[in-house]
Amino acid sequence: MTNPSSSSIFQRPAWVALLAFLAAFSWGWAFPLVKLGFAEFGILQDMTASKMLFAGLRFGFAGGLILVIALLTGRSFSYKETAPKSNVRNALFLLLFALTNTTLHYAFFYVGLSYSQGARAAILNSMSVFTLVILACVFFKSDKMTYRKLLGCVIGFAGILTLNVGGKESGAFTLLGDGLIILNALCGACAGLLTRGVNKRIDVFVGTGYSLAVGGALLIIPSLLMGATLPHVSLWGLCILALLIAISTIGFTLYNKLLTCNPIGKVAIWNSLIPVVGALTSCLCLGETFYPKYIFAAGLATLGIYIINQGKK
Repeated sequence: MTNPSSSSIFQRPAWVALLAFLAAFSWGWAFPLVKLGFAEFGILQDMTASKMLFAGLRFGFAGGLILVIALLTGRSFSYKETAPKSNVRNALFLLLFALTNTTLHYAFFYVGLSYSQGARAAILNSMSVFTLVILACVFFKSDKMTYRKLLGCVIGFAGILTLNVGGKESGAFTLLGDGLIILNALCGACAGLLTRGVNKRIDVFVGTGYSLAVGGALLIIPSLLMGATLPHVSLWGLCILALLIAISTIGFTLYNKLLTCNPIGKVAIWNSLIPVVGALTSCLCLGETFYPKYIFAAGLATLGIYIINQGKK
């Protein structure tokens, strides 16, 4: 009989549930924390370069920490046998992943979030899940569209459309706000497709570290060339930045580790909490107006994610 103490906590049902919940819960908190960071560092709505610098610092440091963790845990940094023979092609693919998964993804997110309410952005961001399901069925023969997936996508998109029910007084679509958050979600979906290619080439945990570190650098460098500054640096602002770095580091570390030890659906199902946590914490921490339609929209988005992941084995 296997000694329970020798079994990894990442495979014990109670611990899997707890750790997956912590990853999703922490990612949900990123929405209000980013907006609080803007306010504390004095980053105004029209300071695009400073937003990119703030994002770059967060993900650059998070990527560095993940690579350190990978090194300390003995993960391989070499290309796999399944990778193409050309190192140049492999490097270019990883660069594309960094651009899609981090640089463009979070450039759109940080700028869009400054023009949108945190609660709306949290719900809109769930669009990446449904878009990824559809794109995977288009580009990968192994991913077939099923009734459950289709139903989940329809319900999820219905929840997102619900955000724009009602007049301007209850929150309405904005190009710089909602539009950029949607582009952020599309980048997230495309990055999800590229993850399979990353896993063929290199340890996916190491690839994630490279993505965040390189993608973060590609946010910092152009932002500095554009004259980016952090106008007001305070201890509380640095604490917020540290929390955001920790959210990325811990979230990706836990999530990727859990995915290597458990069925995808068992872990991914907890991502359904992200739009709910993001919407609630944004209203509570930022003093945003809580519109009743947020409950319905977040509920449908969560239900859509749940239905899709219940079908995964």
